[in-house]
Amino acid sequence: MFDFWPALPLFLAAILAAVLKGGLRAAVMLGAPLLGAFGLYQLEPGTTVTVALFDLTLTPVRVDKLSLLFGYLFHLAAFIGVLFALHVKDRLHDVAALAYAGSAVGAVFAGDLLTLFVYWELLALTSAVLVFVRRTERALASGMRYLVMQVGSGVLLLVGALIYASANGGDLAFEFIGLDAPGGWLIFLAFGIKSAFPLLHGWLVDAYPESTPTGTVFLSAFTTKVAIYALARGFPGTELLIYIGAVMTCFPIFYAVIENDLRRVLAYSLINQLGFMVVGIGIGTELALNGAVAHAFNDVIFKGLLMMSMGAVLHVTGEIRGSELGGLYKKMPKTAILCMVGAASISAFPLFSGFVSKSMVVVAAIDEGYSFVWMALLFASAGVFHHAGIKIPFFAFFAHDSRFVATAHEPPSNMLIAMTIAAVLCIGIGIFPGFLYSLLPYDTGYSPYDYTHVLTQLQLLAFSALAFAWLKLAGIYPPELKSVNLDSDWFYRRLVPDAVQALLAKLRPIDRELRRGGLALIDWGLRALASHHGRYSILAESRPTGSMVLWVAVLLGISLVAYYL
Repeated sequence: MFDFWPALPLFLAAILAAVLKGGLRAAVMLGAPLLGAFGLYQLEPGTTVTVALFDLTLTPVRVDKLSLLFGYLFHLAAFIGVLFALHVKDRLHDVAALAYAGSAVGAVFAGDLLTLFVYWELLALTSAVLVFVRRTERALASGMRYLVMQVGSGVLLLVGALIYASANGGDLAFEFIGLDAPGGWLIFLAFGIKSAFPLLHGWLVDAYPESTPTGTVFLSAFTTKVAIYALARGFPGTELLIYIGAVMTCFPIFYAVIENDLRRVLAYSLINQLGFMVVGIGIGTELALNGAVAHAFNDVIFKGLLMMSMGAVLHVTGEIRGSELGGLYKKMPKTAILCMVGAASISAFPLFSGFVSKSMVVVAAIDEGYSFVWMALLFASAGVFHHAGIKIPFFAFFAHDSRFVATAHEPPSNMLIAMTIAAVLCIGIGIFPGFLYSLLPYDTGYSPYDYTHVLTQLQLLAFSALAFAWLKLAGIYPPELKSVNLDSDWFYRRLVPDAVQALLAKLRPIDRELRRGGLALIDWGLRALASHHGRYSILAESRPTGSMVLWVAVLLGISLVAYYL
């Protein structure tokens, strides 16, 4: 078996994308994910590649069913994302997107914590570029905040890994860690930042909506899913994750309902879906872990489809606020239909992909006796249908006719093809879940289509739809606020800047006096220097040559006396 590094094709394509032009460049960008996926197909579970670095033995490639599942997923996401962005003429965007995908692939095949850290930081840097390339003032500010959080996560991971290794004789193997391990809490927190844990999630809803229409598609696919993989690898069965995940599924619903920026709605919805995965990892049974990673697989596809549909709307109209859109189904019917496929999938309609994975986590919760968590998951399922399943397509394509109806049109064909591929996968996985189940780590024999599962979900969706209709018709549906709604990011976007400004205001009189005193001291020093070295100073006066010779002789005599004494 040859030593194949799964991330290599994507990194090579990123380099070539910087120098190639035209059709050859497009062919390389589309071919790299396909070549990488073919390389993965040649790998067998149990394959490892090791390298020696000083006194350390690193494992940059470790293959098992869990890493293979995410490897296939990330190559699929990279292909769809590249296809969706083929019309973009921005080399920096393309290089960053491919390197970002390569970093995600490298991270899920990393067999040791040091290799994971390298890819972890590459994820931070390359993904930040996808925010910066929008080249707006807001994108720059959001990108800097995003970068600080992502790099900070990497620092925590590195410190935790060093503590863990020192306590285990230098062993850096990335296997089960647990909270009780030395450095375990630091590693857990590092994974939690990238997983968008409550109060650590602000970077996601801050930066993702500020990226380009195509960049957000890549962002939604990789960073958080790498973190879900890392939690599934390092902390399965950690009960704390159950309650963290339950909170993650519920709180974004309230923000998404009042949010006006539809990509920001999808960012909150992403946190909601991540919560289901975190709950599954926390429960830790075979069924729950299967559900978590299966839902991560499906989420990349249906969330990518929703992000692509909103990216298409933004590309065509230049607008993404729900209050300013509407009626676009008349000019963008294909995009509207594809968006509704994504909406049905994320809402877990039977025969769509979300149903065959989300139900696994819900069933695992009730099987293990977590009744309150089960109820939270049901509430969250209804909520996601409310804001992502109904609100997104309703305000973008229906509602009232907006000013864009007269000029709107379907997006470029490459965008439509990419969305169509994702939509076909959403339906195909929903109808034939056996292929996805065959890739999962465990064979549990789970069947999603039984009477109880289907009826419960249909009832949930029906009542959620009725609630939306009643609120809308009664005129009491919460209005979309035409502003940036802050939640946990209020602390570093408002509290910290305001506190710094208040402190500076208090220090300003002291600073003024210090500056005045400093200037006075400098002025005194200059005057003193001028009195000795100025044009009319003592040292500037002319001295007779004879006097100078006399003084030289005196100094020489003193030197001789000092030497002989």
